Amino acid sequence: MSLQNTLAAALAGLTLATAAPAQEVTLRFQHFVSPASANPTYFMQPWADAIMEQSGGRIRVEIYPFMQLGGTAPDQYDLIRDGVIDGGWVIPGYQPGRFPEAEALELPFMTTKSAEEASRAAWTFTEQHLLDDFADVHLIAAHMHGRGLVHLQGPAIETLSDFDGLRLRGPSRAATLLLERLGATPVGMPVPAFPEALSRGVVDGGVITWEQAPSLRLDELTESHTDVAGDHSLYNLYFLWAMNRDSYNALPDDLRAVIDANSGLMASAWAGRAHDTGDAVGRQAMEDAGNIIAEMSPELTAEIEALGDAVIADWIAEADAAGLDGAGLVAAARAAMAAETGSAPAPYRD
Repeated sequence: MSLQNTLAAALAGLTLATAAPAQEVTLRFQHFVSPASANPTYFMQPWADAIMEQSGGRIRVEIYPFMQLGGTAPDQYDLIRDGVIDGGWVIPGYQPGRFPEAEALELPFMTTKSAEEASRAAWTFTEQHLLDDFADVHLIAAHMHGRGLVHLQGPAIETLSDFDGLRLRGPSRAATLLLERLGATPVGMPVPAFPEALSRGVVDGGVITWEQAPSLRLDELTESHTDVAGDHSLYNLYFLWAMNRDSYNALPDDLRAVIDANSGLMASAWAGRAHDTGDAVGRQAMEDAGNIIAEMSPELTAEIEALGDAVIADWIAEADAAGLDGAGLVAAARAAMAAETGSAPAPYRD
C-alpha cells in the first residue's frame, strides 16, 4: 500500500472513530388512557420531548397508550417492576390494600381543586412516607388529578337522597367507601372500562374528572356533571410516573442526570398542571354539548363532608389495626396540602 493510501486509510479510521455515536437508549413507557387526554398531551409527551432534547437525542422515550405493550391498568406497577416495560403511569389504588399509606392522600376532601397544588403536596408526602413502599421502582413523579365530580346519566345531584341506589363507578377504595356512605352502590373499575359500563347500563354514572370526560365520551353517555361547593375536591386519586430500576441504573451517569433533572417536585407539579389544563378543556366540552353543569349547595356539601369525616375515622382505625399510624398519616397529608396552598384557592370561574 502506498504512503498516500496508508494515510488516507488512517484518516478514514480516525474520522469513523470520532464520529461514532454516544450510547443511545430507547425507553418504552405505557399508560392506559387516550393519547388525547390531558396527562399524555400536556405532561407525558412533553416530558418525553424534554428528555430527548436535553439528552442531545441520546434518549428516546416512546409512549404507548391503551396498554398497547400488554397487561391491564391494575398490572402496571408490576410490569414496570419486572422490566416488562421501562416505565409508565401507575394508579396504586387500582390494587386495593397493597399500598395502604398512599390512601391517606385519596381520602375525602383531602385536596384542593388545584391539581398542581395537590401534586406538589403529594410529592412531599411521598418523600416523607412512601419511598419504602415504592422502593422496587424508580420514581419520577407522584401526582394527583384535579377536582373529582359526579357524572350521571340522569339529572344533577341536589339532595343526599339523590345518591340512593345509584350504581356509580369508583376509581379507588377511598372513593368507593365514600360512595357507600352516600347511599350509592359503588362499582370499582379502571377508567378504560367506564364508557362501556355506561353504555351497557352496568352503572348509572361515576366519579371522575373534567379532563377525562371528552375522551370517555361523557358528553354523549351522561347528562349531568355535579361538583361539590367550596375549595376542596370530593375525592382525588394518586398517580406515579415511574421507571424500572434496572433500566434507570443501566443509563450512563450523564443520561441518568437528564432523567433526574426532569423528576421530583418539578415533574410532579408539571403533571398536576396537565390535569388543571385538561379540566378547563373538558368542562368546556361538556358545556358545548349542552349537558347540565351543576354545583351542590354549601349545605349539601357540608353533609357530604361529615360523611367523609366518618370515612376518614374508619380509615384511621383500620390503619392503626394494621400497625400504621393512621392519624399521623392523615395529619401529614393535610400538612403537606396546607404547606402548598397557604390558603384555599379561589373557586372555579368560567
